[in-house]
Amino acid sequence: MVQTIKTITQQPDYKVQLLAILQSKRAPKAMQEVLSNYHENDIAATLQLLKKEERLRLYDLLDIRIVSKILAYTDEMQTYMDELDLRKQAAVLSQMEPSTAAAYLRSRSKQECALLVDCLEPGVREEIGLRASFQEDQIGSQMTVNYIKIQAGSCVRDAMRQLVQQAAVHDNVSTIYVIGRDRTFIGAIALKDLIIAREDTPLAAITMTAYPYVYANESIEEGIPRLCEYAEDSIPVLNQAHKLCGVLTARDLTRLTDEVMGEDYARLAGLTAEEDLEESLWKSIRKRLPWLVILLGLGLVVSSVVGLFEQVVASLTLIVCFQSLILDMAGNVGTQSLAVTIRVLMDEQLTGKKKLQLILTEGKIGLCNGAILGGLSFLLIGGYLFLVKGEALTLAFSVSFCTGIALLVSMLLSSLTGTVVPLVFQKFKIDPAVASGPLITTMNDLVAVVTYYGMAWLLLIRVLQV
Repeated sequence: MVQTIKTITQQPDYKVQLLAILQSKRAPKAMQEVLSNYHENDIAATLQLLKKEERLRLYDLLDIRIVSKILAYTDEMQTYMDELDLRKQAAVLSQMEPSTAAAYLRSRSKQECALLVDCLEPGVREEIGLRASFQEDQIGSQMTVNYIKIQAGSCVRDAMRQLVQQAAVHDNVSTIYVIGRDRTFIGAIALKDLIIAREDTPLAAITMTAYPYVYANESIEEGIPRLCEYAEDSIPVLNQAHKLCGVLTARDLTRLTDEVMGEDYARLAGLTAEEDLEESLWKSIRKRLPWLVILLGLGLVVSSVVGLFEQVVASLTLIVCFQSLILDMAGNVGTQSLAVTIRVLMDEQLTGKKKLQLILTEGKIGLCNGAILGGLSFLLIGGYLFLVKGEALTLAFSVSFCTGIALLVSMLLSSLTGTVVPLVFQKFKIDPAVASGPLITTMNDLVAVVTYYGMAWLLLIRVLQV
C-alpha cells in the first residue's frame, strides 16, 4: 500500500525524458509533435544539459514563438541568446513579453542594444520605447500594452466584435478595459460577464467602474504592495490625465512583489541591496560595508558606555555573567517589534491614531513579556547562584532581582524602540525597512547596557550596598 502511494505521488523526471528526446535521431516533424506535449519551462530546464550544437538544432526545429517562451524561463538567457545570430535574437525578443525583452536589452552594451532595437518589429520597438520613457523604479517601466480595450457606449455585440479583432494580436483577454474616445479609463469587464450577457445589453450595465488602477509614474515600491490586496488577472496603468496607457499582468505583479519584498528583506539584514550568487566579491562588499561601518560606530558607542560603568563592574564582577542575557533578549524583542511595525506600515492609509495604538500595543506586549521573563530570571538566576555557585542567599537574589528588573525595563524600551524608530524614519520620508535588524539590535544593545548597569549601580551599590 505504501509503495502504491509513493508511485502515485512521485513526479516524473521531465529532464531525463526531454534529454532522451532531444538527443534522439527522430525526424523534425516527429520531434515537434513530441515536444509539444511538454511545458516550455521544462524544456528550458533541460537546455543546460545539452551541447551547443544540440541547442542550435532545437532552436531551428521549433517555432520562434516557442523558442522565445523557452528562453524567457531560463536564468542564463544571455548565454543562450549569444548562440543566435542578430536577426534571430531580434525575432526572439519580438515574441517575448516586453518586460522580459526590455530587461534583456538593459543587460547588453549600448551598441548591441541599438543594433537589436533596429531589428525589432515596429510594434515591439514602440512598446519598449514607451517603457523606456519611465525610470526603472516607476510602474510605467514594467507595464505592457498586451490588453483588450473597448470603446464606451458600445453594446455587447459590438464589444464582442472588437474583442475578436484585437485577440489576434493581444492574448491577455481575461479582463477587458473600457475607455472613452480620448482613451480615458472608465472601467473593466470580466470576459465571462461579456460572454454570458445578452447581445443588446448596454456595455455600461456590466462594466466595473470601481476597478483598481495605478499611475505610470507611481513608485513601484509604493504602488505594488497596495495591489496585493486584489486578485485580478491584470491591473490598468494610467497616465496623469487618467488615460489608459498599459496594464500590469498577474505575472508582473508576482515578480514585482517578490522584488520589493526582496529589497526590504535585504535592508532588514543590513544590506544596501539584494545579492545573488553570480555577482562579484567587490560588489557584495560594497552592498554590505556601508551598514557595517555605521554599526561599527554604534558598537563603539555601546563599548564606551560600558566603560562608564567600570567602577560597577569592578565592585560586582558577578553581574558581567548575565550581560549577554539582557543584550540578547532586548535585541530579540526589538527585532520582533520592528518586523510587526514594517508590516503594518505597508498600509498607506495608516492614521496617526493607529500609529499611536501600535506603539501602545507593542509597549504593553514588551512590558508583559518582560514581567514574565524578569520573574523567571529572578527565580532561576537566584537559585543558580545560591545552589550551584554557593553565593550567599542575599547576594544571589539581589543580583537576580537586579537582572529581572533590568530585563523587564530593557524589553519594554526595546519594544518601543523597534516600533518608534521605523515610524520616525517614515515621517522623514526614509524607507522604514532601513531601520534594519542589525541597526535595531545595536541600538537595543545600547539601551540594555545602560539599563542593566544603571540598575546594578542603583539597586545593588546605592540601595542594597552589596
